[in-house]
Amino acid sequence: MSPELVGVIGIILLLVLILLRVSVGLSLFLVGFLGVSWLSDWSVGLSQLGASAFGTSNNYGLSVIPMFILMGMFMSNTGLGKDLFNAVDKWIGHLRGGLAIATVGAASIFSAISGSSNATTATLAKICIPEMNHYKYKTNFSTAAVAAGGTLGVLIPPSVLLIIYGALTSEPIGPLLIGGMVPGIIMTLMFMLMINVQVRLNPEIAPRKTEVTSIGAKFASLKSIWPFLLIFAISIGGIYFGIFTPSEAGGIGAIGAFFLTLITKRLNLKGLISSLDETLRLTVMLFLILIGAGLFGKFLALSQIPMYLTNVVGTLDVSPYLILALILVVYFILGMFLEGIAIMTLTLPIVYPLITQLGFDGLWFGIIMIMLINIGVLTPPLGLSVYIISGVVKDIPIQTIFRGVIPAIITMFALTIILIIFPEIVTFLPNMIK
Repeated sequence: MSPELVGVIGIILLLVLILLRVSVGLSLFLVGFLGVSWLSDWSVGLSQLGASAFGTSNNYGLSVIPMFILMGMFMSNTGLGKDLFNAVDKWIGHLRGGLAIATVGAASIFSAISGSSNATTATLAKICIPEMNHYKYKTNFSTAAVAAGGTLGVLIPPSVLLIIYGALTSEPIGPLLIGGMVPGIIMTLMFMLMINVQVRLNPEIAPRKTEVTSIGAKFASLKSIWPFLLIFAISIGGIYFGIFTPSEAGGIGAIGAFFLTLITKRLNLKGLISSLDETLRLTVMLFLILIGAGLFGKFLALSQIPMYLTNVVGTLDVSPYLILALILVVYFILGMFLEGIAIMTLTLPIVYPLITQLGFDGLWFGIIMIMLINIGVLTPPLGLSVYIISGVVKDIPIQTIFRGVIPAIITMFALTIILIIFPEIVTFLPNMIK
């Protein structure tokens, strides 16, 4: 049996295991170990198990993962979400569809703190949907605002998915995080514009608030959230200006968040234990995936599939953008069935060399790929963000939520096309810090 055929069988086996809901890390371990052992020797497979585990866990650059997760957990477990929504609502809640716009605004800030779409979606679903229900917002409209806002967590730094992309491709993590900032801000503004347009076309979906918030009350609302925005500005700003490495920025953010939550009397013993526990569990899961991905990558290298495909693509007389379009279509389809980390670990060992061979910027492609994965969390049948909202607000039919997110999906496709046409939107900030 040729190495290439063994590689294809391994990829199919991995996909089947993931679809059967076997954990991504275990699936990668199993397929990678069996593949390496088959193509070389069982002793080599066992040796690579240890080498992959040590090489990944000994990588100082990956210490950024638990640090940024811990920073997000400290802030997520202290009631910040409610304060964020109230503050943004006081500033823009009077606009057409103001509560929905405030939901997206709060999501963008919360994403910059938690780094997780799932955490952002779950938190805002509990806070924002009851408030919009109180003002008689249509349920498909209110849930769509939460689902759209939740997708911002994988673009606006510190994004866990962007960090994992950097670990899997060796793209520098600092520039990757900075590269997601402008697209994240643009997507936030586009979502807000989308909401405003929807309400202007159909005012009945979001009755306008009549209360007017005074200037004093608006500024007073910022008192509870400015310390956390300061932590974000210091950690991410430190990366941008070259003051900190990403790992140092994560450490400063985590310790700063800890002391701020103590000073503001938001962190109690239960919140501290919960933050440490969730950080430990999520970090272990991510490192198991990264270790498994390293072993799976060695298997693919032995199968020679990445090299074979790269050579084939290099001889094709077609536009690189046509090949890129085909790759993105595949990502869109995979996003309908798999979650983001599974897609990245399954495809990047093959796709990343192809993309760089075609002359595309690896950092830019990371943002484009994240955009397609983002669309997947809103589309059936998986639609993870939709299922999270359905789990939090159990009285809303899931098909109602899926119908409501269609404008958000169209908006995200539009931004993806814009980023492909104008890649400088992604790359100009990272290029400034090089």
